[in-house]
This record gives sequence, structure tokens and C-alpha cells, in this order.
Amino acid sequence: MTPTGRPAAATAHPGAPRRGRVRTGIRRGVPLPLLLPALLGLAFLLLPLLALVVRAPWSTLPDQLTSTEVWQALRLSLLCATSATLVSLVLGVPLAWLLARTDFPGRGLVRALVTLPLVLPPVVGGVALLLALGRNGVIGQWLDSWFGVTLPFTTAGVVVAEAFVAMPFLVISVEGTLRAADPRFEEAATTLGASRFTAFRRVTLPLIAPGVAAGAVLAWARALGEFGATITFAGNFPGRTQTMPLSVYLAMQSNPEAAIALSLVLLAVSIAVLAGLRDRWMTAS
Repeated sequence: MTPTGRPAAATAHPGAPRRGRVRTGIRRGVPLPLLLPALLGLAFLLLPLLALVVRAPWSTLPDQLTSTEVWQALRLSLLCATSATLVSLVLGVPLAWLLARTDFPGRGLVRALVTLPLVLPPVVGGVALLLALGRNGVIGQWLDSWFGVTLPFTTAGVVVAEAFVAMPFLVISVEGTLRAADPRFEEAATTLGASRFTAFRRVTLPLIAPGVAAGAVLAWARALGEFGATITFAGNFPGRTQTMPLSVYLAMQSNPEAAIALSLVLLAVSIAVLAGLRDRWMTAS
């Protein structure tokens, strides 16, 4: 109330904004200095993809996708990407739980090292895998002499290379989901007599299942498109290590239509992954 006895809202100027009310919204007009670069950026990203679709050999596409070379690369890519995703799940989910639920010295450094393959050039990752797991590598020499296991230039080497570059996507997704989940459910389960592992398996894992699924899909898509680490660590042998990205690279020199067909498959997979994760990653709250 004002000294005159009138309500404060009544004495305010009609056009003045009221206190306590947050004004939201963005002006509809877009400044020209922002609009032009935005449109150029959009065209820069979309035109190459549109060119791929426009120049695709649609009439011969079924024959290209069912040819022996393309089918071998496609089958091997799906098999290796799925295997790499399973490896990432088995190793990455516990690693994400460790980063999210425990406190230990150097945790920030460990998190940085875990995410390093995201920014590391894939070829450098392949060289590092060779130095670690190659026949004369730090660990590979013992694998070869003790167990007779040789990973480079084998199908298993493709799985290892793809898991190396894909696992950080899963770890980041699961760790973020774990940090958003309420830890009191785990604590309640442990107070009722459950072990930490039982609480994780019966309580936490069902809660974070959507995040695990999203991370697995991202890891699978990243593994499917891996090129640099694969060709460096596993080589390029048809039927054994030649995945779709490697087949695209070779086909561009001799059979461009097959390269375009395989590129369309990879493009379709990428679009499907983004569409499936749109509600989780692409929309603003």
C-alpha cells in the first residue's frame, strides 16, 4: 500500500514493467549480420550431403549394395561395430560408474584421459594401439609369446580399434546419466543389506538404462564410421579388416558408384542415430 492508501500496482505507470515479472522471449527479427553467416553455415553443412543424395546412382543402387565386395564390407562393419559396442558396454559402464560415484585422487585427470580419444586424431590412436598391442608392443609382445594372440591386421584388431574410439561416447553418456540419478536409492538399498554391486545391478542400472542405451547407440554409430585407427592398426584386407569406410576410400579410385552407395548407407545410419537421440540430445528444455 502507498501512503495514499492505494495499491502499489495501481499507482504504477501503465506502460512500466511490473517488478518480479521476468520478461522472456526473443525478438522475431534476425539481424542481417547474423542471418547471412548462419545461412552460409547451413549451406556449407548441407550442400555436400545433398550432392551425395542427388548424384547417387539410384537405378543401380540395389546392385551396388548386393555386390560381393560391398556386402563383405557391410557385413564386417556391422559385426565389428556391434562387437565394439559390446566391449564398450562391458568396460565403459563400470568406468562411468567409477567416475560418477566415487571420489579418488586424480579423478579429473582420469576423466580427461578417458575422453582423450574424442579429440585425438584417429590415426594417432591407431599408432598408439600398434605400440601397445602390436606384436612387439608393450603388451602385445606378451600376448603373442604367452597366448599366441596377435591383434593387428585381424578382425579382432578392427574391434579393438573401433572400441578405442567409440567407448568415450558411452562413458560420457552414462556418467552424465549417473550424475543426474539420485544416489539415495543406492544408499537405501545398501542400508537394507544389499551389496554395492547388487544395488547397482538391481537399482541403479534400471534407472540409467535410457542413458546406457543412448551411449550404446552413439558408440555403435562411431564405431561403424571409424577409419583412421582401423586402417592403421588393422590394415585393409577385404573380407577380414576392410570395413565400409575403408571400402569407400578404395572404391573412389576404381568404382565411384559403389563408393556413393556405401556412403549413402553410412549417411542413413547417421541420420537414424540422430533422429533416435533427438529428444535426448537435440532439443532444448
